[in-house]
Amino acid sequence: MSEEALPFSEVYVPDKDRYLEYYRKSIEDIERFWDERARELIWIKTWDQVLDRSNPPFYRWFKGGYTNINLNALDKWIGTSTANKVAYYWEGEPGDRRVISYYDLYVEVNRFAWALRELVGVKEGDAVTIYLPMIPELPVSMLAVTRLGGIHSVVFSGFSSSALADRIVDARARVLITADGFYRRGRVIELKKAADEAVKLAEDRGVRVEKVVVVRRAGVDVNMVEGRDYWYHDLVNEAPVKAYVKPVPRKSDDVLFILYTSGTTGRPKGIMHSVGGYMTYVYNVFKWNWDPRSDDVFWCAADIGWITGHTYIVYGPLMHGETQVMYEGAPDYPQPDRIWSMIERYSVTVFYTSPTLLRLLLRYGDKWIEKHDLSSIRILGTVGEPINPEVWRWYYKKIGGGRAPIVDTWWQTETGAAMISPAPGLSLVPLKPGSATYPLPGIVADILTPDGRKAEPGEKGLLVIKEPWPGMLMGIWGDPDRYIKTYWAMFSRPGDGVWIYYPADYAVRDEDGYFWLLGRADEVLNVAGHRLGTIELEDAIVSHPAVSEAAVVGAPDPIKGEVPVAFVVLKTGYEPSERLEEEIKEEVRKLIGPIAVPSRILFVSKLPKTRSGKIMRRIMIALLHGKPVGDVTTLEDPSAVDEVRSAIEEFKKLMKE
Repeated sequence: MSEEALPFSEVYVPDKDRYLEYYRKSIEDIERFWDERARELIWIKTWDQVLDRSNPPFYRWFKGGYTNINLNALDKWIGTSTANKVAYYWEGEPGDRRVISYYDLYVEVNRFAWALRELVGVKEGDAVTIYLPMIPELPVSMLAVTRLGGIHSVVFSGFSSSALADRIVDARARVLITADGFYRRGRVIELKKAADEAVKLAEDRGVRVEKVVVVRRAGVDVNMVEGRDYWYHDLVNEAPVKAYVKPVPRKSDDVLFILYTSGTTGRPKGIMHSVGGYMTYVYNVFKWNWDPRSDDVFWCAADIGWITGHTYIVYGPLMHGETQVMYEGAPDYPQPDRIWSMIERYSVTVFYTSPTLLRLLLRYGDKWIEKHDLSSIRILGTVGEPINPEVWRWYYKKIGGGRAPIVDTWWQTETGAAMISPAPGLSLVPLKPGSATYPLPGIVADILTPDGRKAEPGEKGLLVIKEPWPGMLMGIWGDPDRYIKTYWAMFSRPGDGVWIYYPADYAVRDEDGYFWLLGRADEVLNVAGHRLGTIELEDAIVSHPAVSEAAVVGAPDPIKGEVPVAFVVLKTGYEPSERLEEEIKEEVRKLIGPIAVPSRILFVSKLPKTRSGKIMRRIMIALLHGKPVGDVTTLEDPSAVDEVRSAIEEFKKLMKE
């Protein structure tokens, strides 16, 4: 943790003291600081109170203020030179391309908003589920919904019909926007088919989807239900060519969107973000992270189905008038240089991606990189998980040419945007490979030991945030008690008026005050930068009729960082087999999606449990990582450890083969 800091070119001269002075001033009076930052944006009515602390931890930012995020993402550019600027260079996996200006985007959003209001019946406060691939109609749909004052709930297009149904039911959405299909590794994924199944599952559970809007992307035949299903292009064509929908004034503390994330129980959590707080935080963090310039071409290689895409493909870049690249397909299809060829083709200046993708592309070798001119890049970024120093150095030298700083960002769905990261847009600090450096302005972060003591430099502890920030989640949709229990119970002392946000990540701070993130501290896996709750996976596995019990833990993986491994106890009358393993995997694929499928099912006759029946996952994790298992005296049957150890040894032997 005492890495030598790296120098940079004259473009970004590190100045740690300048940054830390700005940071110190930002946290002296966080309400004044965020008040000044919010005034850089367009408001219909300014706020009466910067931060309402009257009902912690349900903090509310810019109380009494009114705005609509469209005013800052779209409307403010109309009548300026930015209107004619490219908003998105979109590229489909087969190679088809579209160029969309800010004016084009504005027109399309208005026409679709008009159609949603007049023909579909969407009104202020309605929750609309969006189940679309990475096509331009996805940001158009999000902006059209929020323009009407609706609440969007975007569901990753890789999720199964069952996972989609769960989210429709929880949000009680009566409108669904989807597509006929999309391309992935040269084949068409039939999305409308999955959407139809989800609509039926939701109706069986008491939530009726009244209208389904379908974007024609892949040109596949789909079943269209008369009176319920509408083609997107038909709706837009029915709208006036110069349709204008006035952005609906929204309270600052109204819900802007819901985004579901896995947790330590089987049911996904509907994270709510606010209109004004999220807008203010994202606008400022984007500026600090990427130092936006008029000639930038920004590419966040994430999916909009996750928070990274919401913040760094839709709202953040649009509020700064950035030109972006947006890509539909697999990053290494049809060849491993797809990403590098696109960076060259569009002269990308800022590239933001996950360590998982970097590890994948690194394995293909440098020959694919050397085919392309990447000299346009001035800033690189990483997101989703800690980046190991070796990959960091490769990224810095081979992709950034030893001149582009790496903005290594730590944040979550719940935080809205980056919380700990370098900030070239303010003043770059010297970078250390693998460290996210310092908290961003206005963020009061610390590291505590489990008993609440401040961790010493070099001592592993738990990351915490000690003051509210505008981008924070408002709560969990329909479940305020779960919000308190999940994020505030660990270190808060309500009786003393102390509320501390607990993101459930391990971290350590070095002697220079740099933060190093060390992974999850709860039962949530980080698979390729995506959070998956172990309980959710276990519930899917146990739904198979042959399974009695299951425990899922994370195993190290050279590409994805971590992959699920399931220990499964079968019911009497069933025997382990390759066929049964595939059936169980298919059950997970069906109920959650391909990303959640365990890399291996390990059959055992019993799981390590305490006498009270709690499964001791820490023992399985220790064995997978080759570490001591620690105290086993509390186990009901210590022989279960030997059985798990044998299964893991067999698993590791097969992996080597």
